Amino acid sequence: MLEVTADMRANLVKNLPEQKELSQLAELKSEYEDLCEPEQFGVVMSTLKMLRPRLNGILFKLTFDEHISNIKPDIMSVTLACEELKKSENFKKMIELVLLVGNYMNSGSRNAQSLGFNISFLCKIRDTKSTDQKTTLLHFLAEICEERFPEILKFPDELAHVESASKVSAQSLKSSLDAMEHQIKRLEGDIKNFPKTDNTNDKFVAKMSISFPNAREQYEKLSNMHNNMSKLYDNLGEYFTFDPRAISVEEFYGDLSNFRTLFLDAVKENNKRREMEEKMKRAKIAKEKAEREKLERQQKKKQLIDINKEGDETGVMDSLLEALQSGAAFRDRRKRTPKTSGDHSSATEGNVL
Repeated sequence: MLEVTADMRANLVKNLPEQKELSQLAELKSEYEDLCEPEQFGVVMSTLKMLRPRLNGILFKLTFDEHISNIKPDIMSVTLACEELKKSENFKKMIELVLLVGNYMNSGSRNAQSLGFNISFLCKIRDTKSTDQKTTLLHFLAEICEERFPEILKFPDELAHVESASKVSAQSLKSSLDAMEHQIKRLEGDIKNFPKTDNTNDKFVAKMSISFPNAREQYEKLSNMHNNMSKLYDNLGEYFTFDPRAISVEEFYGDLSNFRTLFLDAVKENNKRREMEEKMKRAKIAKEKAEREKLERQQKKKQLIDINKEGDETGVMDSLLEALQSGAAFRDRRKRTPKTSGDHSSATEGNVL
């Protein structure tokens, strides 16, 4: 047997002929065998009482849980984001720091001593760059937080649901809830007005009557959650002095989510820059050390050569001094001198005698 899915039922409701056309098809019941398959299908469908309400009710029952699953997480995301933002002390400190730095930079201008700023301004902080164009005001703020106010660095963790809330359209949420309420009221009316039948196989009213109370209860819970979400967002508008009717949930949390991401990126880039500077510093120290050691080796080598040269001369002088002290330097001369002197003396003496 072919399983009829929710999508198939939705298409069936969408393309269902009007009641007038169904009545005309019902008149062809006697010619059923001569009709083509689509016409035969139309004839069968025309025999069902309140066909469109049946299909709408069945389709609502099949898709109800899916609608709840789509709507509820969005309501929860915005609700939690509102609560987190109101409770985050570190985000408040971040706002104060931005205002303080902004007033300092605007000293002497018409914007000096401002009492506040729009949340959308947070995303524009990175547009203010240093003179060398390498860092931004956001990098500076992140560095101040790292060095002097490390607790402020925790605010991104405290705003965990800001990103998911930025993807929620409050208008779409309200439209979905309104459509759900309309379907529930229509189903309630169809059940009450459904004609009685003797067909024991026709269990539409019985089954819808069982599932309807649960659907109504879940819708009311979801509606209350949505009302609470709207109230929290209105309170944020009063807290941060903005008009919640003029600034949508998507826009407000979109700015906060972007700032949160940009701040985290700035912290990472600061760390990366410091690591690079430290790496360059170590490389410079290593290079200077290598050059110094090379120079020392060259100097030692030169000194060694000079020492060897001086060592040879010193050895000669030492040998000479030793020979002079021991008289060895005169031994050969003394051996020769008596012989020469003796011969001469003998001749002299001979001559004298």
